[in-house]
Amino acid sequence: MEIRRTDLNEPEVVALIELHTREMFEGSPLGTNHALDLSGLRSPDVEVFAARDGKRLLSIGALRRHDNFAEIKSMRAHPEARGTGAGKAILTALIERARELGYPSIKLETGSGGLFEPATRLYRSFGFKPCDAFADYVPGDFNKLYSLRL
Repeated sequence: MEIRRTDLNEPEVVALIELHTREMFEGSPLGTNHALDLSGLRSPDVEVFAARDGKRLLSIGALRRHDNFAEIKSMRAHPEARGTGAGKAILTALIERARELGYPSIKLETGSGGLFEPATRLYRSFGFKPCDAFADYVPGDFNKLYSLRL
């Protein structure tokens, strides 16, 4: 599996981001979705990575840089790559990138319920713990916030 930064011009990466964004809006109560669409991921403070097995796209994930922490955005395995370790691989790469950049912690916001449970299990398996509000996020019944000390 190869993981590299993407410039968001690859059609299969764009398609997976669009699928992810659509699912996040459909699976979240009104006003609780914080998924970045393609234009949001093109921000200069965001780096997007893609994991591939040869030419086959397995997963994507992004790292948003803040002043004193990094944030995980747009983590998504391709539907045909679930259970292959692609999610673990991209999460590992994002954590390593945050360490390379010298951040003391990495944080994320996710939702609740069946759609979000596999990702939440993955984050917890890496040692992410619930945390207080950060950036523009507020924890609530649906929105859950997590942090990992690096």
